Amino acid sequence: MIFLGSDHAGFELKEFIKSFLEKKGLKYLDAGTNSLKSVDYPDYALKVAKKLMEDSDKSSFGILVCGTGIGMEIAANKVTGIRAALVHDEYTAEVAKRHNNANILTLGGRTTTPTEAERFIDKFMSFEYEGGRHGNRISKITFIEKLEC
Repeated sequence: MIFLGSDHAGFELKEFIKSFLEKKGLKYLDAGTNSLKSVDYPDYALKVAKKLMEDSDKSSFGILVCGTGIGMEIAANKVTGIRAALVHDEYTAEVAKRHNNANILTLGGRTTTPTEAERFIDKFMSFEYEGGRHGNRISKITFIEKLEC
């Protein structure tokens, strides 16, 4: 399952992504927003992050879109277990999965074209997490999540 969410600035790109996923025969759940009316991106980052963490399918992931992708990335990464990655090219989409075991991609609705979004999503989905030397780093991230600062 792919969990989708956006604010108003990412709405149009999210709608394009839905049609792209439908053409590929992939299942998704759209957590909103559902219009260009101004909304707060943290609300949708939280919805997608929570749905992803409640899902038992380890192949599930999320895609969040706001104006730049930065706000969604920051907000989603506040949820324990989420590793959201803002991607801006095919290389960052690849290593987000291979090295960082990202489970949410964030994109900028004002900075990412529909064609780029297709390429980034395809690249992300074509790789598996490598583990190995990266596992120790992911463990350290998990440790940081558990700290009460």
